[in-house]
Amino acid sequence: MQSKIENRESKILEVDWEVLPPEEKRKRQGLEPLFKWLAFIMDEIIRVPGTNFRFGLDPLIGLIPGIGDTSSALVSAFALVQAVRLGVPKVLLMRMALNILVNEVVGIVPVVGDAFSFWFKSNARNYEIIKTHRLGPSAPRKGDWLFVISVLFVLVAVVVVGIALSFLVLGAMVRLLFGR
Repeated sequence: MQSKIENRESKILEVDWEVLPPEEKRKRQGLEPLFKWLAFIMDEIIRVPGTNFRFGLDPLIGLIPGIGDTSSALVSAFALVQAVRLGVPKVLLMRMALNILVNEVVGIVPVVGDAFSFWFKSNARNYEIIKTHRLGPSAPRKGDWLFVISVLFVLVAVVVVGIALSFLVLGAMVRLLFGR
């Protein structure tokens, strides 16, 4: 019974894709593998032996004070720019940007942020958004670009504040440990 339903759903999906122009099919096909690869590398590449728990480079890179969370956010921001270039609607861009910002803002907090990155997996969440979305025939508009530029500006501001706070905390720790 289950396989009949799945088979019927896959045929429906095939029919849905048939109504899209060929160039739109290529756009979607080009976007999904990018996000799949990014989600795998950043959030799922390493499996904890004996469990089903997986994590990626994102929480490991986040352990590097100052630049770790910034690097992860920049990789995710690149994927966001690709999404706008290929016509993903603003509502989905907003959800994706929110995932990136939440990961970055919580990631700034030492120890707690790193533990959060193991669980939250913003790139995997963004891949799920892209995977369930079907691109329509709309090209990105000026409003889409303004939106993404605004989100990137906020992301850069959060990153800069995070770096500044990291250096302040590291400086305070050095003064506390070495009495300088």
